[in-house]
Amino acid sequence: MAAENIVNITPANFQQALLDASMKKLVIIDFWADWCEPCKSLMPILEKIAAEYPQDLVLAKINCDEQQEIAMQFGIRSLPTVALFKDGQPVDGFAGMKSEAEIRELLDKYLPSADDELLAQAKAAMQQGDNQQAYTLAKQAYDLNADSAAVRLLFAEAAVDCGRIEQARELLQSIKLVDQDSHYHHVQAKLELAEKAADSPEVQALQQALAEHPEDHDTRLKLALALHQAQRDEEALAAVFTVLKTDLNYADARKTAMDIINALPAGDPLASRYRKVLYSMLY
Repeated sequence: MAAENIVNITPANFQQALLDASMKKLVIIDFWADWCEPCKSLMPILEKIAAEYPQDLVLAKINCDEQQEIAMQFGIRSLPTVALFKDGQPVDGFAGMKSEAEIRELLDKYLPSADDELLAQAKAAMQQGDNQQAYTLAKQAYDLNADSAAVRLLFAEAAVDCGRIEQARELLQSIKLVDQDSHYHHVQAKLELAEKAADSPEVQALQQALAEHPEDHDTRLKLALALHQAQRDEEALAAVFTVLKTDLNYADARKTAMDIINALPAGDPLASRYRKVLYSMLY
């Protein structure tokens, strides 16, 4: 059964399946004929690739023997010929046989990459208020393409939304001046507001009390919870583990540590780092 994004073009569906489709997706037009042996080798490659990109690509097959008028409109002089259409216009193509690797390299210029897809999903999660999911997806995009300013910027915004202030600050500092657009200034402003909000009176009072009595584990655990409430999780975990390193079984310090770790977004390196520390202390 052919994929839904693989169609045979006729005059009846030419407008909808080819031109209209190219306004939303990349259309690969495969001009072929039964007598053309290279066409028979090329078509399975194109069908395989099309099946991998059902949301982003349409394979439009034109049998030049049956659709001679359409082939003439395109000025086809040899087979196989492949044309790439986007937004109703030809953007690229080739004549003759190419390997799968060569075709994929050509298509890479026009198809969304894996990090593009993850960025789009992260933005959608962010718009829905799912900060943890946005962070996880942005982190995955960052792992794939850390050199992209757009990826780093969205990851910085997701980090701000999850209270990862220091991480967000480091990411923003890595954005070059040429890439400091309106989105950059938006994230910078969010970071500054988050920094102010995170320094709550409760946190300040507990920090002062701890400065006066640095051996008070109860106050340190209360500070850890207050820091966690303010989304300052790295500082919160540092406070809890200060207690654990002194007394592994003190009150509910171990449970507090696991609660904070488990509340972190999936993929957060902070979680894996402190899980390793805790396991090394336990075993």
